Amino acid sequence: MTANDFNFVDPGELVEGDLRLALAEKGCKPVERPLFAFYKFEMRHVDDELLMGKITLRIGDADTVLRYPGHLGYDVEPEYRGHRYAVRSVRMLLPLARQHGQRRVWVGCPPDNVASQRTCELAGGIYCETIPVPKDSDLYPQGIRFLCRYYIDN
Repeated sequence: MTANDFNFVDPGELVEGDLRLALAEKGCKPVERPLFAFYKFEMRHVDDELLMGKITLRIGDADTVLRYPGHLGYDVEPEYRGHRYAVRSVRMLLPLARQHGQRRVWVGCPPDNVASQRTCELAGGIYCETIPVPKDSDLYPQGIRFLCRYYIDN
């Protein structure tokens, strides 16, 4: 799959209160494993456009997406944590995932990242399991050895 083969959708205006998701990039990840399409968004403050974090939506059901790391990945800058920006961003991206046929969205987070686990739960995620991360995963070089898996029925 290449970016030319995938039918990207215009996500439209994604705003909730003081949070706006700005589309930063879209494409297909070129790896040896099955490829997947992605959308990368920046979490921006509506008033001053300050960058508060990032969130990625991965499309597809390849094992590289479903198990490691999941359809959604997010990171909020430390000074903006505690305002539920990740939860709100996840909720704003669920309709886009649904437009691509994702009826179940998976999110993975390390077992020691309690804030990310709480984000999954507040976004409607159901804990499924904790799995070991294989050495060939993109997560392994980051020091992530286990992943808690949550799903959100969409």
